[in-house]
Amino acid sequence: MVTAGAVLNEIRSRFKNAGIEDYVFESRCIVESALNLSHSELIANPDRQVASEDETLICAMANRRLEGYPLQYIVGKWEFFGLPFFVGEGVLIPRQDTETLVECVLNDAVNLHRPRILDLCSGSGCIPVALEKHLKNADIGAVEYSDAAFDYLNMNISLNNSSVKVYKGDVLDPEYFLNFSELDIITSNPPYLTDDDMANLQKEVAYEPEMALAGGSDGLMFYKVITDFWKYCLKPGGRLYYEIGIHQEDDVSQILSDNGFTDIKTYPDLCGVIRVVSGVYNGQTLI
Repeated sequence: MVTAGAVLNEIRSRFKNAGIEDYVFESRCIVESALNLSHSELIANPDRQVASEDETLICAMANRRLEGYPLQYIVGKWEFFGLPFFVGEGVLIPRQDTETLVECVLNDAVNLHRPRILDLCSGSGCIPVALEKHLKNADIGAVEYSDAAFDYLNMNISLNNSSVKVYKGDVLDPEYFLNFSELDIITSNPPYLTDDDMANLQKEVAYEPEMALAGGSDGLMFYKVITDFWKYCLKPGGRLYYEIGIHQEDDVSQILSDNGFTDIKTYPDLCGVIRVVSGVYNGQTLI
């Protein structure tokens, strides 16, 4: 039998030689996942014996990663905002960029009493679940259309013992939004890649579902339709928050302005890239 430390060093070396940028982190994730160990347990027990079947599993996982398959799909679970989320083919991988949107909403909603929040294009559910875990007495819902992503959404709500309500629906349907009203906040990380972006995806990203990535020729289709329809579901003074792609802040801000939104704000991520745009709606509502 080989030891955990020896297997880790072997995978680390293979990843480094293959040019995987964060080879130390990725090799550790695979070994920890295969052996069901925490980081501290792996560090404290480098001489732990690894059964042959576990060694075979680790090698298979490493080979899959060397083929360009996403690490997150290989390990099957990923952390977002300090919470675990199941991930796999058919659902968008939660990314740190999206934590910016959650932080913006938490900062703005701190003084709201029992806010009603709806997340559109929810995917794994990382946004609504993270919000529910940090907002007291909030009524939070999540809308998802994809069958595969909807399954992950439900699994992650159960995994995190969350009270988020789930809705199966198409946010682009010109009538579906009529099922919702009196919302304090709408959040969305919609598909926003352009046709050019989709034609030049990184190998890992190409494994993620196209319907969670492609935002039309200019990447703005979902922003245009969601803003046009779903603004009517907000209370007077309600706010809409979008995650956006790089350099989309001016276009998305203009879409909000053209639809009667005011107090339009942009928010940078930790790298200084504008990742979120929001605006307040005081126009016509459904009520």
